[in-house]
Amino acid sequence: MSTTSPATPGAETPAPPANTAAEQFAKRRRSPAQRVQHVLHAYPAISPLLVLVVSFLVFTYLNPNFGTLRTQSLILQQVAVVAALAVGQTLIILTAGIDLSVGAIAILAMLFSAKLSADSGLPGPLAVLVGIAVGTAAGAINGLLVTRLRLPPFIVTLGTLSVFTAMALLYSGGQSVQAGAMPDLMVWTGEIVNLGGLRITTGVFMVVLLYVVIGFVLKQTTWGRHLYAVGNDAESARLVGISVNRVLLSVYTIAGLIYGITAWILIGRAGAASPNAAADANLESITAVVIGGTSLFGGRGALLGTLLGALIVGYFRTGLSLAGVDDQWRVLSIGLLVIIAVSIDQWIRKVRA
Repeated sequence: MSTTSPATPGAETPAPPANTAAEQFAKRRRSPAQRVQHVLHAYPAISPLLVLVVSFLVFTYLNPNFGTLRTQSLILQQVAVVAALAVGQTLIILTAGIDLSVGAIAILAMLFSAKLSADSGLPGPLAVLVGIAVGTAAGAINGLLVTRLRLPPFIVTLGTLSVFTAMALLYSGGQSVQAGAMPDLMVWTGEIVNLGGLRITTGVFMVVLLYVVIGFVLKQTTWGRHLYAVGNDAESARLVGISVNRVLLSVYTIAGLIYGITAWILIGRAGAASPNAAADANLESITAVVIGGTSLFGGRGALLGTLLGALIVGYFRTGLSLAGVDDQWRVLSIGLLVIIAVSIDQWIRKVRA
């Protein structure tokens, strides 16, 4: 039977085991700036939400008409098209890519569906499906060029921007198709719905539905997790068995499908199908995504932030206009917002675990 020997008086007490380096690193004190950095890294939508709230308060203070339901309704209608395009743009930027052809694809899809319904008598449902199919095919072409030829997304979409724009002009002859020449379904997305004082279009509801569906897919499906993994580190994703090219091709194709749906929303918003519509859609969609907290380097961001970013762009345009600020200053303010957003993103990406 063993017994424990009593401690010898005067002997040294054994020192407690030293903490591991990981424990000491986890227990280190963080500065207030580091805490903010961690919170913003974990919740990317916080920054655009704060900017949106402050913008609402400031612009309402400068002009009380800004806070009215009438003005808010108008802003929601105005940002619907850019917000829809920004859904597809977000998917691509999350993979560390970029799409400069979003507006051109939407216009191409819009003109195909509008002219087939107006000139060839194609029924409304089929014309809408043709537009969505055209957008999907255009997105797939971008994806194939990126994955098969291994060309940079910037170069690919810069080239297809010109190709798709030229195709739209050649097909339409540079002519617009007015709403009266199209079936009622083609302009259904522009119908006004009164919702508790807010007068918004059915197209706005479609945009909200897009965000809900794609947001769910991003967060709750394997495909969504693979998309984030590819954007964060494509080589690591490949090493764990993810088919990077398949993910990228699917992302560009789904983005094209979203642009095709946006073409339908655009017809309802403009009341016509014009080759000159959505001239600034490319830059505005990127602006909404960046201001919304999605990293241009991929792997971090959420659709909620993109929606807030699109609203911020709408707030600045309308708010500064109601405040009597010249258009040049409005453009300047949006540019500064983009630079600030990218700078904050760079700072957040330096966060330590």
